[in-house]
Amino acid sequence: MRLTNGSFPFPDKTGTTWLAFSDFTDQAAQRVVLCVHSLTRQSRDFDALARSLVENYHVIALDLAGRGRSGWLADKTGYQLATYLRHVKALLDYRGLTEVVWVGAGIGGLIGMALAAEEESPISHLILNDIGPELAPEGVARIAEYAAETPHFRRLSAVAEYFHKIYAPFGAIDEAAWSELVIHAVNREDTGGYSLHHDPAIGTAFAAEPVPPQMWSIYDRIQQPTLVLRGSESDILTPAVAAEMAMRGPQAEIVEIAGRGHFPPLISADEIAVVATWLAQFEDPQEAPSGSRSDASDAQDQA
Repeated sequence: MRLTNGSFPFPDKTGTTWLAFSDFTDQAAQRVVLCVHSLTRQSRDFDALARSLVENYHVIALDLAGRGRSGWLADKTGYQLATYLRHVKALLDYRGLTEVVWVGAGIGGLIGMALAAEEESPISHLILNDIGPELAPEGVARIAEYAAETPHFRRLSAVAEYFHKIYAPFGAIDEAAWSELVIHAVNREDTGGYSLHHDPAIGTAFAAEPVPPQMWSIYDRIQQPTLVLRGSESDILTPAVAAEMAMRGPQAEIVEIAGRGHFPPLISADEIAVVATWLAQFEDPQEAPSGSRSDASDAQDQA
């Protein structure tokens, strides 16, 4: 598998924001899986999933504005669904993508729902990781609190301790996986030490509007095959909301992941197998893969 990093400019009335993405490919696969992370995470969260899917899929993962290697927004009120939709559409246009499988965790799932509901949507299949049109208030409060924090750490071990606390709902994860979660989610400061790799203004914007009020009507318009992963201990996606998602709109298939809260990190082989098995049922071995108007390597910057 080859990993390359790319970026492109997104100009608007407040200036230009550079948006970054990670690109995983083995060159042969052309079907595209587009992965978008949760509220304060970043594109490298999908490394394990990409390693599993890359034989059959070209995997691209976006850093939303204010996270990872992407720039921070000058207008802090811009951290909202409408902005993210514009950014995602710009990525699709930049990479010449006309059809993608969407994998979205948290806010990445909300963006996916909104895009899937549009006429002539580029999304062919939708995978939502522990997210729905309605969020449980207790989970929203928990996430909004840590998303607005601005801690600084002298050592990576201190970052790991902090992540063990705020990401306790992830459940049991081996130390190698924790190390990956840590190293890709911090900045090394010029003066020494580490800071988190996201704009704390994201937490403020999320607390003001965790989910747009029209999300159920958006969900009802989705027609694509849809898979919903729900952590059995989730404080964001309740069993009642998940059950309603199975009855309304695309009538999503619901798979509960035991021992996980919000959200299943898609690191373990069992979790990844759920995604891979679900996608495999839609594969047509007689059909040539599609999804891109141009060679995937044309628009990439080498890592």
